[in-house]
Amino acid sequence: MVARMDVLLGAQWGDEGKGKVVDVMAPDYDIIARFQGGPNAGHTLLFEGQKHVLHTIPSGVFRKGTVNLVGNGVVIDPVIFLKEVNALMAVGVDVRESLLISRRAHLILPTHRALDAASEAEKGSSKIGSTLKGIGPTYMDKTGRNGLRVGDLELSDRMERYRNLTRKHERLLALYDRPGATREAEEEWLAAAEVLSKMPLVDSEHYLDHALRSNKRVLAEGAQGTLLDIDFGTYPFVTSSNTICAGACTGLGVAPNRINKVVGIFKAYCTRVGSGPFPTELEDATGEHIRQVGREFGSTTGRARRCGWLDLPALHYAVMINGITELAMMKADVLSGMDDLRICTGYRVNGIVMDRMPYDITHRVEPILEPVEGWGDLRTERELPAGLERYIDRIERHVGVPVSLVSMGPDRAETVYRQQASIVT
Repeated sequence: MVARMDVLLGAQWGDEGKGKVVDVMAPDYDIIARFQGGPNAGHTLLFEGQKHVLHTIPSGVFRKGTVNLVGNGVVIDPVIFLKEVNALMAVGVDVRESLLISRRAHLILPTHRALDAASEAEKGSSKIGSTLKGIGPTYMDKTGRNGLRVGDLELSDRMERYRNLTRKHERLLALYDRPGATREAEEEWLAAAEVLSKMPLVDSEHYLDHALRSNKRVLAEGAQGTLLDIDFGTYPFVTSSNTICAGACTGLGVAPNRINKVVGIFKAYCTRVGSGPFPTELEDATGEHIRQVGREFGSTTGRARRCGWLDLPALHYAVMINGITELAMMKADVLSGMDDLRICTGYRVNGIVMDRMPYDITHRVEPILEPVEGWGDLRTERELPAGLERYIDRIERHVGVPVSLVSMGPDRAETVYRQQASIVT
């Protein structure tokens, strides 16, 4: 019997803690495969007192014997990628032993970053909060059939392809009245691209097909979160790729019938970086308390994250759109000791009560908040306190799937697997 692939992805607006969960789950898998996004994502891992932030490389890289694949749906900036590789090598992780890169993955050029900055500046007060890493323009070139791919670096006419694309970008930048990439930035990029071309490159769809036929255990790792999906997120305040489970199929070349379980990662509360609607946002002392205790600052940009109560209709939407089979709750410890907790069970839109996410929440949406019981400190307990169990039960009954894992802190050791999740219908 051919093995099937599991998928792990974010069920909110990103920053849910996917990196830690992948790291915790990695020993159960032979291959960790990243399926979309680029260096706009930052997966943070903490173990043995040391913090590591990954932007492009899959989060299983710290587990000996695990193969880490950067899939075709990912966009790669060679400069950022090389810095990440060097940082890992500096702490004793030889990625050359465990890292594979899809030839079909697209490359982010210095001029892509310049276009990103020009486009965001042009929007003025309507800016979407881009990380300015060149992600959007790179995906635009991909869908416009102009992109440069990793596999092109192996071809004899690679410089001609590079020049053709940068000339196009320079014409666009002239319309913005903005300069292109500097000579220094271009030279750094070309040097990094040369190193990237010597990394182990694979036709990832064939590689994964062979792996699954050989009964290898594969975990697909997503970046960002469901509510940032280009099709099903809070458009236009979204990323440029499909962050949902379907993106694992197109981002890795794996057929839908080969997907097994889908694990959705969510925080015990909600956060969001950048612009866009956020119905449960707390712009008060409570929101600031959550931000400080949870250290809610972007691992890629350093920007302060907006914080708010857990949004159950949004979480239910993520369960539905992804086919999530189980959930992992992160940062339960951040809400420890807070007596006045709330949870969103619906919205009031133009006087109409709704229990599901509407098409457009960019305008004023009033959350319907219910009080919930708090719980004590989790750091000294291996079993979850009764108040937290009731909080989880409330979530499970609303979204219809079990919460199988609870994170009680940033370290990989601060994790509890729930043996008996609620049976919900």
